[in-house]
Amino acid sequence: METVLVQINNKKAYKLLEDLEDLNLIKVLKKSVQPEQKLSEKYAGKLPLDVAEELQNYVAQSRNEWSVMPKEIF
Repeated sequence: METVLVQINNKKAYKLLEDLEDLNLIKVLKKSVQPEQKLSEKYAGKLPLDVAEELQNYVAQSRNEWSVMPKEIF
């Protein structure tokens, strides 16, 4: 038996490997799971600093408006 490392680039290719495994032609030894990347890491530095600050100010202002709304509305 020979062991090879394969990179899957398409879900259909993975399905083909599963079908081959069902036919007992191959055996999938390890299904690697890539760790999820935090959204803060994924999008860090994507906005210009001035736009990011403006957005933060808008979010803060919106939260303040919600916190002072009369409870009767809800």
